[in-house]
Amino acid sequence: MLKKILTGLLSYRDSFKLINELKLWPFFFVPMAISLLFGIAIFFAAYGLSDHLGRFFAKAWVWEWGSKPFTSIATWLGALVILILGFILYKHLVMALSAPFMSPVSERIEKYLYPELHHPHTHRKTSNTQQLIRSLRINIRNLFYEIGISIPLLILSFIPVVNFVTTPLLFFVQAYYAGFGNMDYTLERHYEYSDSVSFIKKNKGYAIGNGIIFMALLFIPVVGIILVLPVAVTAASTTTLKLLKEQQIRMPHQQ
Repeated sequence: MLKKILTGLLSYRDSFKLINELKLWPFFFVPMAISLLFGIAIFFAAYGLSDHLGRFFAKAWVWEWGSKPFTSIATWLGALVILILGFILYKHLVMALSAPFMSPVSERIEKYLYPELHHPHTHRKTSNTQQLIRSLRINIRNLFYEIGISIPLLILSFIPVVNFVTTPLLFFVQAYYAGFGNMDYTLERHYEYSDSVSFIKKNKGYAIGNGIIFMALLFIPVVGIILVLPVAVTAASTTTLKLLKEQQIRMPHQQ
């Protein structure tokens, strides 16, 4: 698992070089704009709603003494909760809406690196609408799974000592589902929905590695939100294509 995660991390090394060589930047303009708008919306939501959520949390403090400091802490916690849940929603919405632009990027990378994979007998031809529907289906599925796992971890993260375990787990869960969505832009051409899900489950370390950098980039104000999709999707495409090539070598009779 650790080796796979490291491979997913290292796949980012040549992302900018590959984007420039294949002149992929025009494909990213709309996704970058979508990403920026959703990112700004989340920060405004955290700023505007943190007081309300903080007052709700503060009701748990029934004593008069220390109520003001607790309310201040609760407000910060409210902002943190909105940011975490907001970025979970952000990932899946942005990745789903970007599918018609990201799939062609992945396809160009495939033709450049592994033209032998781009075979008419194994390559699924899909329209922009089909790519969007497929991506919505994948990301809605992942959204429900991620929220179902993240909310208990988020609650446990407020408990001292326990949070040393649950906080990193929360980050890795978010990373996994980010990498999942990025890898599916390539898998969409090769696998049906259920086969794609099975493929990523078997290779979850690569998805986590890709998602770690994805999540880390979101901590860089403005620039990170703008560049996260171009570099993450490029990195995920190279990793996924390499896995598909290795699978083709192992199972040539199925090709």
